[in-house]
Amino acid sequence: MTNAITAEGLVKRFGGTTALNGVDLAVRAGAVLGVLGPNGAGKTTTVRILATLLRPDAGQARVAGFDVVRDAHRVRSAIGLTGQYASVDETLTGTENLLLIGRLLGMSRRDAKARAAELLGRFRLDEAAGRAAKTYSGGMRRRLDLAASLVGRPRVLYLDEPTTGLDPRARNEMWDIVRDLVADGVTVLLTTQYLEEADQLADEIVVIDHGRVIAGGTPAELKARTGAQTLVVRPARRDDLEIVRAVLADLAPAAPELSEHEVVAQVTDPAVLPAVVRRLDDAEVVVAELALRGSTLDEVFLALTGHRAEITEEVAV
Repeated sequence: MTNAITAEGLVKRFGGTTALNGVDLAVRAGAVLGVLGPNGAGKTTTVRILATLLRPDAGQARVAGFDVVRDAHRVRSAIGLTGQYASVDETLTGTENLLLIGRLLGMSRRDAKARAAELLGRFRLDEAAGRAAKTYSGGMRRRLDLAASLVGRPRVLYLDEPTTGLDPRARNEMWDIVRDLVADGVTVLLTTQYLEEADQLADEIVVIDHGRVIAGGTPAELKARTGAQTLVVRPARRDDLEIVRAVLADLAPAAPELSEHEVVAQVTDPAVLPAVVRRLDDAEVVVAELALRGSTLDEVFLALTGHRAEITEEVAV
């Protein structure tokens, strides 16, 4: 299968700051690539280059078969972009926003109006089509913003932190929309710090840190890279949490994490589990829950970057 997006050795500097330092990535046509990284890692800069909003200082990239520098106008005709914040005009109605974009893309008024009605219905915004966007909820605005990026029927869609600030229900709605788009053949590049989001949507993932790709693969492959499993112990009595922590600290290779109700530790030897059970039984600790599971993407992120993902804003340089 051909790649809809390829990038080789992308470099971008802003004064004395190197935002990208040789980024390589590839996205198969009709697939979702999740791009993860700490704040300031270079995710948004990468998207801006691939969307022709920035020129790279070195390296090259092709989108839908076109070079992002030499054929920028052709790239723009093939892509859609939804950024971290809704870009629709809040004073216009839902219909007027989409109609305006359609006209700017060269559609006839009739075609633009038909496309607007189609998208408003698809995103369950038809009943609010005649209302100003400023009256929409956060989830409705994000759906309208995504609809706006689809007016021109793009083959490639960039979603830069698309669910930032949304409640869980609205986030799940956006995930369903993305799945439907991919089913229709759209290629998606998704930047996110919600690791569950990448796990849910991405066919492959790359992790960027300090302007470089430090890891890549399917979610399952990345989880397997840590070589560890997670042991979760929740005692029936909260007063026993410190005893559980002490037992795991003695048996696990890394310091366990203590929360309000449970203790979590990374283990590499499955034989630790029966040893923990014996020690807790000897200490007369009643266990309400004990589970050994594979690593999560959050734990992979921690292993690769040295800290957990933080849901905060990245400076869009």
